[in-house]
Amino acid sequence: MRRMDSNKPITMASSLRWRILRQALIPRSSSCNDDQFEMDAKRISRRTTNGFNLIPSFITDDIGDEGTDGFSVSRSSDHHRDRRVCYTLPIDGAPKLFLKQRMDDVADLDDFKICNEYDIDNTGLVCHWPSEDVLAYFCLLHSDLFRCKRVIELGSGYGLAGLVVAASTEASEVVITDGNPQVVEYIQHNIAINSKAFGGTRVDSLTLHWNQEEVSNISGSFDLIIASDCTFFKDYHRGLARMVMSLLKKVESSEAIFISPRRGDSLVKFLEEIKANGLHFSVIEEYDAEVWKRHEKFSNGDDSWPGYEKDHCYPLLVRITL
Repeated sequence: MRRMDSNKPITMASSLRWRILRQALIPRSSSCNDDQFEMDAKRISRRTTNGFNLIPSFITDDIGDEGTDGFSVSRSSDHHRDRRVCYTLPIDGAPKLFLKQRMDDVADLDDFKICNEYDIDNTGLVCHWPSEDVLAYFCLLHSDLFRCKRVIELGSGYGLAGLVVAASTEASEVVITDGNPQVVEYIQHNIAINSKAFGGTRVDSLTLHWNQEEVSNISGSFDLIIASDCTFFKDYHRGLARMVMSLLKKVESSEAIFISPRRGDSLVKFLEEIKANGLHFSVIEEYDAEVWKRHEKFSNGDDSWPGYEKDHCYPLLVRITL
């Protein structure tokens, strides 16, 4: 429910869906030999280009000892549209995380039926966005923020940042959410196959639409909210701001951490809604030396991210408090 470019007309959503649909309906072989598997690695939704690549990853069939009983790990058990990605967290002693993800040019007719039924888009399903990688990295380096805290991730896609928090910060509870029930199925799977990495942290998934009216069962429940690239689509700004206000515990130490590019005036408009809900915020541009170093490299024309633009690509750190 989160990845719409706010500078384009709303009608663009339908045209983008039809473009993805056209690609999905092009006949392709269902066979998967080694050459095909290597080609798939280039089409996985978590790409090795067009991202900050702060958490190393690779395509794999093997989940080692991290999986739980009941989840097959063989390549043949996965649908041809999915691949498993192993993320190696860049700190000593951290476990590997395994995420099942869609390849970036695969969609089903059911994707579009669900988008219309639930008033969502499917961009969290077809692509792992660069800001999620940055959010996960930020959480990893600031693990003390999360220790013994109840944490919820909004618009999480495949759930990388939430899983990183669960595996590396000693949070008491992590709830990983998205508005798309198909995405939440992936999140549930990814929680299950990584369950041995979470120690004493409770980890759950939840379908959560930012415009839904009734959240009384979780209202005022969370010390920390995290989110990445959730501020594109202006039609959801009001609901998202209200959701932040509703979910945070009413204590001085609670806060929401957003990692989001400016994208024209989209972030500014969202922060206006945050202010209208009586919340406070700060926006920090240089919040991590390594992220800034990579931003400068891309800005200077590094060919690993063609067309990099600060306004649309560099995620700012936004901290929201009561």
